[in-house]
Amino acid sequence: MWKKLMLGGLTALALTGCDNNEVGDVSLGLFTTKDIKIEVLTDPGVPGVTCHISDVVADLSLADPSDMSISCRQTGEITPAMIAAIDKSKSGDIVFKKSKSIFLKSLKIRRIYDPGSQSLLYIAYSTKETEGSFKHSMSTVPLWGSAAYQAPVQP
Repeated sequence: MWKKLMLGGLTALALTGCDNNEVGDVSLGLFTTKDIKIEVLTDPGVPGVTCHISDVVADLSLADPSDMSISCRQTGEITPAMIAAIDKSKSGDIVFKKSKSIFLKSLKIRRIYDPGSQSLLYIAYSTKETEGSFKHSMSTVPLWGSAAYQAPVQP
């Protein structure tokens, strides 16, 4: 049983290094097994938005830290049809999810639409099904200047 669990952990560890979205890898020191991995994500529902996510990966550990950062920008066209098709609830849509360990821990990116400022909010956070985490990071993409922007109606 122990051998199977260890083999599964090593397989998961090997697969995390095979991410084709990775655009950067920064070592945190010669004598540490932790690195900052930087990935690029294009929002599948709003492809005119690109996000860069950085998170700490502990290469020889079964549990990665929950530290992360996100930065999102408009890098292409954002249309009214794209905005019409997204979830407009207060909890929004999960647009990216990645396993962080074999112990039910995930990194998630959620998109939330703010109609008042006409902005897309992207929040990166870590979940652990047994206890959760308070660490998170947020970035906003204003619709100003895009075809999706709607001028406020004057009274």
